[in-house]
Amino acid sequence: MPEPCQHLAALTQLTPAAEYVCPECVALGDDWVHLRACQECGHIGCCDNSKNKHATRHYMATKHPVIASAEPGERWLWCYVDEDMAEY
Repeated sequence: MPEPCQHLAALTQLTPAAEYVCPECVALGDDWVHLRACQECGHIGCCDNSKNKHATRHYMATKHPVIASAEPGERWLWCYVDEDMAEY
């Protein structure tokens, strides 16, 4: 059985989504599909199904490993480093 992702296990508190828009898409005048919240700094970005993929771009720039869905009613986390998902 694989070991659980250390990044997910290390989270002590989730960063709540402060807003339900992708600020970078808004600035570009673009739409998005779903929103993701960085669990290290709270950055809100759009998912990989969105044209701009701002959540993944944020990870690539900062190496903050864990995001959560910022969609109402969704309760999951994703670790970019370990490619591991967990529900909370």
